[in-house]
Amino acid sequence: MLRIAITLPDAIRGEDAIVRRLLLGGFDIVHLRKPNANMEYCRQLLAELTDAERSRIVVHDYYALYEEFGLRGVHLNRNIVSLPAEYRGSRTRSCHSLEEVVRHKEEVDYLFLSPIFDSISKVGYRSAFTHEELSRAANERIIDSRVIALGGVTADKIPYLESLGFGGVAMSGAIYK
Repeated sequence: MLRIAITLPDAIRGEDAIVRRLLLGGFDIVHLRKPNANMEYCRQLLAELTDAERSRIVVHDYYALYEEFGLRGVHLNRNIVSLPAEYRGSRTRSCHSLEEVVRHKEEVDYLFLSPIFDSISKVGYRSAFTHEELSRAANERIIDSRVIALGGVTADKIPYLESLGFGGVAMSGAIYK
């Protein structure tokens, strides 16, 4: 099961050490999601990492950093809505409904489905799915190895998510709290 860490949206002093610890501590990929930090901050953060560490980073907000640092991939969002035809890196996106998963799953390497549980880092961001809805989606193979559970995920919930067939888990609040 893929384990993904997502950074907090703001700049954090010494964040290169945090990213390094996440990668050494068992996370396969780190999503550099920094909507509240500028590109220069992200550039400086990436410059502190090794090539091997950067090869495990997916960038959310600044496509130019993918090319500049040879990152793993790019997360499609409101800031990056499409990629050039010659792009060959990993493609990811976020979905907030099962219908979105069906619509976008074939376009990406993996996608996040959220919020599965009540969010830890976003106050008032409540679970959008019942156990019955998730079970049905699993039985219909909407949830599969390319769907990553996000939102309120903690280590104790991983066996449940694995039993539903999620291909991985993504954490943000749980790793920074």
